[in-house]
Amino acid sequence: MAPRLQIRLMTWDVKDTLLRLRHPVGEEYAAQARAHGLEVEAAALGQAFRQAYKAQSHSFPNYGLSRGLTSRQWWLDVVLQTFRLAGVRDVQAVTPIAKQLYEDFSSPGTWQVLEGAKAALLGCRKRGLKLAVVSNFDHRLEDILVGLGLREHFDFVLTSEAAGWPKPDPRIFHKALQLAHMEPAVAAHIGDSYRCDYQGAQAIGMHSFLVTGPEPLDPEVRNSVPEEHILPSLSHLLPALDRLEDSLPGL
Repeated sequence: MAPRLQIRLMTWDVKDTLLRLRHPVGEEYAAQARAHGLEVEAAALGQAFRQAYKAQSHSFPNYGLSRGLTSRQWWLDVVLQTFRLAGVRDVQAVTPIAKQLYEDFSSPGTWQVLEGAKAALLGCRKRGLKLAVVSNFDHRLEDILVGLGLREHFDFVLTSEAAGWPKPDPRIFHKALQLAHMEPAVAAHIGDSYRCDYQGAQAIGMHSFLVTGPEPLDPEVRNSVPEEHILPSLSHLLPALDRLEDSLPGL
């Protein structure tokens, strides 16, 4: 009997897969505004941030790198637009807030490791898997991962800023496979975004898992993703890997 095909590479999304913010964005923005003498409702800032982030991502995808922006300037513009949408139009007053928020979100202390993340990473390592990050993050991610004790688990960290393409662009996944010297058939990706993570990896022939958390899944997503690819938490990953490898054809 031919030996079964085994997964040899696992690539990981980061935000809301391995890490999450300790406090909602609106609360972080409101606290920093308060420290600078401005009172703005956290809920209003949270809603404004979602609008500003969506608009900025549409106008200047992947931190506007192809348009000559730096990721830092991209984020400062998001903060300025967030406060403008929340009713604060004084750019001079908001600029120091924006600069401080950029530093705050660079700090590992602003982030927390999700439950089960370290155990899942250790379990993957114990299986002999090569691990890598594929994330639509900017260059600050390396230091954040180091500060939270996660960087040591990964052979490399590939951000969309470094790659030049954000997920679900197939080129960022191909770049990760190239760096790992792996073929897609022996690689799997894990993340919380159906479009960017699950579909993005599947489109180039990788296996993929969708981290869903406790919230009900959108019916369209649930109908499109096999149950064995859905992870309610990271503690489900290793059993799911076993089931995946049992289903793979022989070499």
